[in-house]
Amino acid sequence: MRPIPITGFAAINALGGARATLTAALAEGRSGLTPPALPIETVVGAIDVPLAELDEPHRAYDTRLARLIAHLIRDVDTELQRLRARWSPDRIGVFLGTSTAGAATTEVAFAEYRATGKLPADYDFEHQHTFGAMLEVVRAMSGARGPGWVVSTACTSSAKTVATAKRMLEAGVIDAALVGGVDTLCNMTLRGFGSLGALSTTACRPFNGSSQGINIGEGGALLLLERDGDAVGFVDGIGESSDAYHISAPHPEGLGARLAMERALPEGLAPKDIDHINAHGTGTPHNDKAESKAIRELFGSDVPVISTKGYTGHTLGGAGATELALALIMMSEGWIAPSLGAASDSSEFGINVVAERTPAKLTRVMSNSFAFGGNNIAVTLRSA
Repeated sequence: MRPIPITGFAAINALGGARATLTAALAEGRSGLTPPALPIETVVGAIDVPLAELDEPHRAYDTRLARLIAHLIRDVDTELQRLRARWSPDRIGVFLGTSTAGAATTEVAFAEYRATGKLPADYDFEHQHTFGAMLEVVRAMSGARGPGWVVSTACTSSAKTVATAKRMLEAGVIDAALVGGVDTLCNMTLRGFGSLGALSTTACRPFNGSSQGINIGEGGALLLLERDGDAVGFVDGIGESSDAYHISAPHPEGLGARLAMERALPEGLAPKDIDHINAHGTGTPHNDKAESKAIRELFGSDVPVISTKGYTGHTLGGAGATELALALIMMSEGWIAPSLGAASDSSEFGINVVAERTPAKLTRVMSNSFAFGGNNIAVTLRSA
């Protein structure tokens, strides 16, 4: 594939809502995980950033999810202005990912319905719950008028949007795209993962033999992709697979994960040409063992590996785009952030888990996202 220029990006999560804030937290190895507002024994990656209400004509869409995506759009306003000046609005696509959509808003509305027999007067299912609602907000605020849809493949959702944009660019249907996604904290996901016995009561410890499980977070990221332009980085390779081994567990041999990573290697490159892997690294024994096996067998035991879940929690549908944004930050800064919760001895997993901030010239970084149902994607980024 021809490298795709990334001409701008923004992210918001438990570390903050500005690039400088995110960079500082990564550099300091500072987690954003805190106890949840709900009576559940765990910690979460909750966003503690003021989120502006949506003004008219977008008031009907005003939810926490919509405010998060609106925050991201405002954060790339300068880059968006340049993008709109270069390309026709009907040639700018919008591809977004989410797993919960407006579930948090609907939970509040349903609680009132159970208490009073009536839904809140200002609750609007179409504009506040459905997956398409966030798409309409982005299109209205960005001025994009090209093809657009929402991807929901659980924890790979927002990474899959990059693959969608790639295919549309290569087909000549669009010249640019806004890609990424967001998710918010809600009862459904916290209690759902709790029922699976997958929640950690303390901060998660990916690739650590004493890890209890995952922490859920909220947030997401938005990336601007163009046919050509002044790049802050490039999408250099994309690999997808579906091992369909189990509805919620990865293939124990990491077969689908390995296949996705193999396919994400740009033509002519060998595994040794990847400088760093931002792993999916959820902190669950099943994921970490399968992913580390796939990494070890394809790349060996020397490539530096981290998981950023200890900073933000697992942002589910927003995770793929979030971790691409964090990888772009580290590439531009010239260091690898510490993998929070890493064991002092990672020999159990046979991979090189980075425990301290490490200076590094990062030319190519691979970012992994794996989801329920065996849906896998790896994206290779190249520095600008």
